[in-house]
Amino acid sequence: MLGIIICGHGGFASGMEQAMLQILGEQEAVVAIDFPESSTTALLQKQCEEALARIEQGNGVVFLTDLLGGTPFRVASTLALRQSGREVITGTNLQLLLEMVLERDELTAHEFRLQALACGHRGLTSLADEMDKERQAEASMVEEGI
Repeated sequence: MLGIIICGHGGFASGMEQAMLQILGEQEAVVAIDFPESSTTALLQKQCEEALARIEQGNGVVFLTDLLGGTPFRVASTLALRQSGREVITGTNLQLLLEMVLERDELTAHEFRLQALACGHRGLTSLADEMDKERQAEASMVEEGI
C-alpha cells in the first residue's frame, strides 16, 4: 500500500486529516505534518524523514502538499527526488485526498499521481457549472427520446 504524507502551512495537514477521519475513519499509512509559523525548514524536513521511515513499506509514498513552491512542497520535493517510487502533488483538496486514500491499494506512485491530478480537477467546480451539466444531461435525454 502506498503511504501518504499530507503536509502544508499552518493547520492544513491536520485539518485535512481530521476531515478524512470524520468521513472515512482511521486510515493506514497516512501521516499529517503541519508547518506552523513557529516551525523551521530543518524541523519540517526531520518530521518528513521520520514519517517516511514509519510508513514507507516498499510500495512508494506520495506527498500531498498545499501550495506550489511553498516550504512543504520544496521539502517534499527534495525527499521525493532522493528515491524512486515517491511523488509530490500540490494544490491538494479534500476530494482528492478522500478518493485517493480509497484508490491507492493497487496503484504505483506514478499511477497515483496521474489519477490524483484528474481527481483534483474534477473536485474543482462551481454550482453554476454543475447546474449547466445537469441541464445538458436533461436536454440530451429529451433529444434521445427518453
